[in-house]
Amino acid sequence: MKIDTIHFGTDGWRGLLDTEMNMSSVRLVAQAFADYLMDKNGKNASCAIGYDGRKYSPEFAGLFAEILSGNGIVTHLSDRFVPTPVISYTVKHQKLSAGVMITASHNPSAYNGIKFKGPYGGPFFTEETQKVETLLGKSPVKQSREMVIIQNFLPDYLARVTSDIHFEKIRTSDISCVVDSMHGAGGSLLPVLLTQKGCRATGIDSDILPDFGGRAAEPLEKNLLPLKQYLMEHPDYSLGLATDGDADRLGVMMNGGIWLSAQETILLLADYLVRVKQVPGAIIKSSSVTDKIRTLYESPDRPVLDVQVGFKYITEKMLELPVALGVEESGGFGYGIHIPERDGIFSALLFLEMLAVSGYQKLSDKVAQMREETGNLYYDRIDYPFDKPGRMTVLPNLVRDDVINIGKFPVHRMDTYLSSRGVINGVKIRLEGDCRWLLIRSSETEPMMRIYAEGQSESEVKTFLKMGVRLIHEYAGVPE
Repeated sequence: MKIDTIHFGTDGWRGLLDTEMNMSSVRLVAQAFADYLMDKNGKNASCAIGYDGRKYSPEFAGLFAEILSGNGIVTHLSDRFVPTPVISYTVKHQKLSAGVMITASHNPSAYNGIKFKGPYGGPFFTEETQKVETLLGKSPVKQSREMVIIQNFLPDYLARVTSDIHFEKIRTSDISCVVDSMHGAGGSLLPVLLTQKGCRATGIDSDILPDFGGRAAEPLEKNLLPLKQYLMEHPDYSLGLATDGDADRLGVMMNGGIWLSAQETILLLADYLVRVKQVPGAIIKSSSVTDKIRTLYESPDRPVLDVQVGFKYITEKMLELPVALGVEESGGFGYGIHIPERDGIFSALLFLEMLAVSGYQKLSDKVAQMREETGNLYYDRIDYPFDKPGRMTVLPNLVRDDVINIGKFPVHRMDTYLSSRGVINGVKIRLEGDCRWLLIRSSETEPMMRIYAEGQSESEVKTFLKMGVRLIHEYAGVPE
């Protein structure tokens, strides 16, 4: 296996099965990770390893465990498929040196991957991942089962999660939910847990399949037709909940099969944690998340902070200061009372508790009440294919030019975000007035520009998105 074909991302590695990610490449990565752990922790090094239901995930996990063991590292290997947050919690709870999760998360089933978890129970930071990458191929692979401990991680995780959720309130509220696990690692965990607690829950697509039943395992409206159909056929259910391929993200659907955007899901969770549960701490949000959360909940003792897109940037803040909630636009939510990691299972349970405490039996009624109190939220994004030579110069050129207006709206300020290589890969243009902004991000791995906008009307959002496309072409020097 050629080392130059292995290129790490921010907190691990993802590759096409067979051609990129195979037993040979996993063997190289595992030995590099073993070298990293031994350099950092010496003979006290320890690790937890979990895996999802993708093709070869159990085999990759077993191989990884044997190589860590062969290097003298005590290795706890899951005895079953588990969600990613289970591994993150296990690492923190058992005070281990690190964690490894074999998964490609929400990506297509043709991929698999490896996520690294730090001792704090969250994603690796870029500098640590880069250290692992530099060790690829530096040592001969050593392999043994002597220090592998097979373990069921779920009991401890479920004990922790359930201790923070008021199941009695959910049970007595008479709300009911449909859980779509999307054939991912969440499996039947949520519906079984809720049923055991006396709550009304039905699971669909709960069997764990390598190809996710032919679906894309990302909890977006376009991928949730089975959940939508079920809710339309069973209008008595209060809501639907969906977790992604490794169950670290959550998507929500209202009764009747009506999609609830991640932005409004975030507002409901924030309101519950801040106003009802009165959880102290900051709110950390990716730059692509609605600014309405700042308008509603920022106060002198509760800052609302924007960070670069990517949950590891939220994790950094969660380790620096007290945080009530960390959120990203893709459905990843983390909590200061839990772990500095997104957790679709815990988020689903907390969302159910929120609805139960609200007194509303149907989610659509709770959402209507929120919209009446806080106003409508106007937000959209587009993924804009842009395979032009000037793609990576668009944002630096935009920042240098110091744009004054976007359409008729004066620019209040521009926030820039840097990649791990120090390149500007995101610019958020804040406009005069509340909740008016345009965010443009460039992908370093694919020919794509991502444009996000929030405004005070649908027409404003459409205008901002069009201006985003225009700015991309203008600063790349390419006509539309």
